[in-house]
Amino acid sequence: MPGQLEKMRLIAYSDPQFSEEVADGTFVVQINPESYSFKYKIERDEQQASGTSATPPRFNKILPEEMDFEFLFDSTGAIPSSLSESFSNRYLKGDGVVDAIEHFKEVVLNYDGDTHQPRHIKLSWGTLLFKGSLSEMEITFKLFKPDGTPIRAVARAKFKGFVEDDLRAARENAQSPDLTHLRIVRDGDTLPRLCHEIYGDSSLYLEVADANNLVDFRQLQTGQRLRFPKLER
Repeated sequence: MPGQLEKMRLIAYSDPQFSEEVADGTFVVQINPESYSFKYKIERDEQQASGTSATPPRFNKILPEEMDFEFLFDSTGAIPSSLSESFSNRYLKGDGVVDAIEHFKEVVLNYDGDTHQPRHIKLSWGTLLFKGSLSEMEITFKLFKPDGTPIRAVARAKFKGFVEDDLRAARENAQSPDLTHLRIVRDGDTLPRLCHEIYGDSSLYLEVADANNLVDFRQLQTGQRLRFPKLER
């Protein structure tokens, strides 16, 4: 409904396709952050051959975007119950903010033993939809009960964006032979044709086959992932 309060939500997935949600892997914030920021960085190759004059650095790749913001955890009563009633009912039951922080860590920080990698996180709030994984987090405890139980804390979290291989290639439209490419084999693909698309030279298929340890370059499997390295021609 227009004007209805919407809370930032983080959902954990076990796979990079964001199709398998983790059990009890959703965290809804107590109060929405005041701000969030994105960081973008372009990587350039600054190497220069010995004895040559200065040349402009060559574009290498656009690094995944980074997003960071702060989460507030508060059981002091300073936050109106109307803003955090469901959060308080689940996490803030006389034990300060420890339970809330532990569940937050389970969602965004835990290592997935089945996939042997950190969990993939989908973060949504209003028009914001971000997919990535946690790269850095710092938790600062600010207020305490007389017995030392923390009742207010701030988590500063940084996430690194994730874009599926096909979508990233489409965005960058990077067809230069100076770049390394990853491709998923589709029905009808042949190695010489893929080499022609990427390098403009189908005769490089033997070098690509060697780079991928292919025994028979004629027997590509649909769904197979191939690496097309930088090649000196």
